[in-house]
Amino acid sequence: MPKRNQTLGEFIIENQADFAYSSGELSRLINSLRLAAKVVNHEVNKAGLVDIIGGYGETNIQGEDQQKLDVMANETFIQTLTNREIVCGIASEENDDFITIAGCDRDHQNKYVVLIDPLDGSSNIDVNVSVGTIFSIYRRVSPIGTPVTKDDFLQAGNNQVAAGYIIYGTSTMLVYTTGNGVNGFTLNPALGSWYLSHPDMKIPTTGKIYSINEGNYVHFPQGVKDYIKYCQEEKEDRPYTSRYIGSMVSDIHRNMIKGGIFIYPKSSKATNGKLRLLYECNPMAFIVEQAGGKATDGFKRILEIKPEELHQRVPFFCGSTRMVEKAEEFMAQYGD
Repeated sequence: MPKRNQTLGEFIIENQADFAYSSGELSRLINSLRLAAKVVNHEVNKAGLVDIIGGYGETNIQGEDQQKLDVMANETFIQTLTNREIVCGIASEENDDFITIAGCDRDHQNKYVVLIDPLDGSSNIDVNVSVGTIFSIYRRVSPIGTPVTKDDFLQAGNNQVAAGYIIYGTSTMLVYTTGNGVNGFTLNPALGSWYLSHPDMKIPTTGKIYSINEGNYVHFPQGVKDYIKYCQEEKEDRPYTSRYIGSMVSDIHRNMIKGGIFIYPKSSKATNGKLRLLYECNPMAFIVEQAGGKATDGFKRILEIKPEELHQRVPFFCGSTRMVEKAEEFMAQYGD
């Protein structure tokens, strides 16, 4: 059983056996991510004091306007992982293509690739709303000693060896899993250390919160519209409470603790959905499933979807098991 107030470093050492096939690289990789997260946290907390908020003046591969903090977070994570020579490749939501990393003295010998959304919810940074980082780690499938290929990144989510998110809010937390449950660590800014604050996290089997952008209601599939009406009905256990922050990490983190469902469906405006399978949905699905919840595209388990492209989008239903299953019932009525 994890010990509360244990440092992240102590936890990693004590649970080294959870890292299958690893001879230390995965532990070092998690350590690198926590270091980069501290740097990003420091910059996020300076927003409004220095010139780091607002638009960067360019768009990313998604066609979205980049924020200055998007660029800063992306560069910080890539530079930290590259400098430590512990991964063989990185794919970021902010970059068109994946990055190959050879290593100065380990010519393509590293085992792991990282996929990352450096700053989820960055459009909220100007108004002081919580934002986050999402990461996903896979063991490469290409031969060690050769450069990484796209196939190393286009793996189904059930091949993940670790995934996590960092939430930059009233406190800064790192929540992650290596397939043996979920644990959350809170940063003590005075000491610069992460302490185990949420051991063995479990999402309630049901809840009273539904998180969806209801402003897009008219564009949703009928199954989603019917589920929203179900949530709003006056019944013994309803209506549910609508809570939507617009930062996926924040919405799902709240539901992980209190119970609830997060939905970002396809729509007439985004026929394939909007969220990215590799950078957002797979890691969050892995975490939520490890905490006892469920994640699907409305019909199929997210972690079983075989990716076809780096920036593939999918609909996303994620959270407390009973609530996701009820939403799936409404979706099944229409098959849309």
